[in-house]
Amino acid sequence: MELIPLCTLDATIGGMHLIGAGPAGARTIAEVSGGSVTGERLNGTVKGNAAADWMRTSKDGIASLDVRVVVETDDGALIYITYEGRADWSEGPGTKPIYMAPKFETSDERYTWLNAVQAVGKGQLGAGAVSYEIAEVR
Repeated sequence: MELIPLCTLDATIGGMHLIGAGPAGARTIAEVSGGSVTGERLNGTVKGNAAADWMRTSKDGIASLDVRVVVETDDGALIYITYEGRADWSEGPGTKPIYMAPKFETSDERYTWLNAVQAVGKGQLGAGAVSYEIAEVR
């Protein structure tokens, strides 16, 4: 297995909605209010008001991410990115890395190669933001 660097995803966290404990764990919806994607093959800006993480946290502090964002590339293509991931935050949010597996969807012919990519990433939660290093798996 090879990991080929793809991009860095930096996202700003906007509003937080704490739903609380439910059948799937404690639910938190974290809105993504902006951000950027930078790399040799992919550069753009997080767009729109629909980007968010519908995260669940188990009683033992394991966070399960469910994120959806739209990125507009610097040359005008729209790319839908979804990812799920896990983080061990048993010692508190942001205390350990986030591991994620993004998938990409686009109809723009310049970027349809992304439709076949499975990627993985490692990130860190900071003050009001999260940053991931993402690599294509080959």
